[in-house]
Amino acid sequence: MASSFGMCRLHLRGRGSLAKCLQRKVGTNAVAAPDEAAPGKHETEGLKSFYTVQEERREQAERSVLISCQSQTNEKKFLKYLTKHGDVKKCFFYESYGTYAVVEFASQDSIASLHDAAAIPSINHESMVPFKSRLLSVRSHGPVDPTSYQAGRLNQPQTTIPINDLIQRLSKQESIDQQIVSLTEAYQLTEENIRLRYLVCSLLKDIAAAYFPECTIRPFGSSVNGFGKLGCDLDMFLDLDSISGRNMKMPKAGLALEYQMKRANSERAVTQSILSVIGECVDQFGPGCVGVQKILNARCPLVRFAHQPSGFQCDLTANNRVAMKSTELLYLYGRLDQRVRHLVFTVRCWARTHAITSSIPGAWITNFSLTVMVVFFLQRRSTPVIPTLDQLRDLAGPADRSVIEGNDCTFVSDFNKIRLQSNTETPEQLLRGFFEFYGTFAFNRMSINIRKGKEQSKPEVAPLHIQNPFELSLNISKNVNATQLQRFVALCQESSWLLQQSDANASRGGNRAGHPTPWGLATLLLPSQAAAIKGRKQRKREPASERIKSLLDSLKNKNQQKMS
Repeated sequence: MASSFGMCRLHLRGRGSLAKCLQRKVGTNAVAAPDEAAPGKHETEGLKSFYTVQEERREQAERSVLISCQSQTNEKKFLKYLTKHGDVKKCFFYESYGTYAVVEFASQDSIASLHDAAAIPSINHESMVPFKSRLLSVRSHGPVDPTSYQAGRLNQPQTTIPINDLIQRLSKQESIDQQIVSLTEAYQLTEENIRLRYLVCSLLKDIAAAYFPECTIRPFGSSVNGFGKLGCDLDMFLDLDSISGRNMKMPKAGLALEYQMKRANSERAVTQSILSVIGECVDQFGPGCVGVQKILNARCPLVRFAHQPSGFQCDLTANNRVAMKSTELLYLYGRLDQRVRHLVFTVRCWARTHAITSSIPGAWITNFSLTVMVVFFLQRRSTPVIPTLDQLRDLAGPADRSVIEGNDCTFVSDFNKIRLQSNTETPEQLLRGFFEFYGTFAFNRMSINIRKGKEQSKPEVAPLHIQNPFELSLNISKNVNATQLQRFVALCQESSWLLQQSDANASRGGNRAGHPTPWGLATLLLPSQAAAIKGRKQRKREPASERIKSLLDSLKNKNQQKMS
C-alpha cells in the first residue's frame, strides 16, 4: 500500500497542512543540492518521481477488477465472496449508470481465479462477443435473502460539488487562505478516482494487447499531473516504446533474426492505422465503451469514446510523447510546492465560473494555457516560487536526457537535486498577485515563456502568445481571440478590486435563509458579481461582461423594432 499512501499525500491534504503551507520556505535555485543537509532540502526529500508513481499505479491497476453490483449489495458478503479468490487489498463503491465496485487484489493470480469462476452470460435472442475482460457483474441467484442488502453504503463521489454549495462552503471559512485550501480539497481528484482512472487504462490495455502484447496505456494530462478536477476527461497514451527488440545490438558476424513487419510512409500513417484498428476493437469488443469516434486526421490523431462504467469521457492517442513530458513537468511543479496546486485550482475554478475557459473547443483560454500562466506568474515573483524549465534542465543527469522529434524535453526528475530558497507569501497574497500581474500585463507586446521565466517579445501577431515549453515554435494559446483575452484582463482587474473590498468589509454575517454571506474568494465565484460592478473610479470603461450584455440587449431591441 506504499504507492497508495504516496498518492494520498498528493491529493488528499487536509486543512491542517495550511499552517505548514504558510510557514514553508520555498523557492528555487538552479544549483544542485549537495548530499549533506541543506536549507530546504527536506521539502523534496522522499518525493517519488513521476514515472515511479505511474509504474506503481499501473501495477496496482493490473491487480484490480471493476464489478457491476446490485444497488444495495451487502459489502461484507460481497467481500467474503471475493476473498475466496485471494486477499483483497482495497475495495470501494461508486455510482455511474449503476453501482460499481473497484477491487484490488494482493496478487494477479486472484484475477485468474476470478475469471475461472465467471460465466459467459446467456441471454435469449442475443449473441455475445466472448471477450473476457476485467469488467465483471455480480448477480444473486435463488431466493432473495433480506440480509443480503445494505442501505446507506458509502459511495465515493466522482464529480465536483455544485458551485452554489462550494460558495457556501467557502463562506464558512475564517480566512482567504483557508478558502483556497478548501476549494482545492473540494475539487481535486480523490484517491479512489485516481485508482479508477488507472484501472480504465489497464482495461483498455487488455484490448490493445491482442495486437501489441507488450504495450502499455498510460494516463496523461489532468488525470495524473496533480491538477485534475473530479469529472475531468481521461486522456490516454498508447505507449509502444516499451516493446522489446527496439535498438537491439546486432552481431558483427554470424546469423541474426529480425521480425518481418508492415511499413508505412510516415510515423503519422503508422499512428493512424494503429488507432483505427484499436478504435474498431474498442467499439466492437470493449464492454461499456460507447460513442466511439476515430478522429484520425487531427494534428494529433485520437480515438474518443465514453466509458460508461466509470463515467469518463476518454481520448486515446499514440505517439504523443511530448504531451507526456508536459504532464511530468506540471506534476513536478505541483509537488515542489503545494501553493502551486492551490493557486491553479483556484484560478481554474474562477475561470470556469466566468466562462473564461470552456469544455467546448473554441476561442477560449484552455486549462493548459491557464496553468502555464500560473506557473509563469510564480516564476516571476521577486523570490521565485518555482524554477524555470531551463534551470530544471541544468540540473538534469544523463538518465533525464530526452529529445523527442528534435525537441529538447530534458529536465531533472529527481526532486532531491532541486534546492529550495525562501518565498513566504501566503496563498492569498499569491492570488492577489496573480490578478494584479495579469490585469496589467503587456499582452500586446510580450510573450509568456516558462522555459526562460521572463517575458519576451512576441514572435507572431496573436492576441495571446504562450510559448510551448518543448515545441518552441508553437503557441499553445493560438486559438484565443482578442475578445476573450480582453474579458480575461477585465475580470482580473475586477477580481483584484473585489479582494480589496473584502478587506474593507471584513465583518461577515448570514442572510435570512441562515446561509453565510459570501466573502473573499467566494465573491469571486458569484457569476453576476463581475457584471454588477459599475461606476468604479479605477476604470473608465465598463466591465467586459457588462459591455457584452449591453450589446446583446441592443441587438435584441433592434430585432424587435424590425419585427414591429
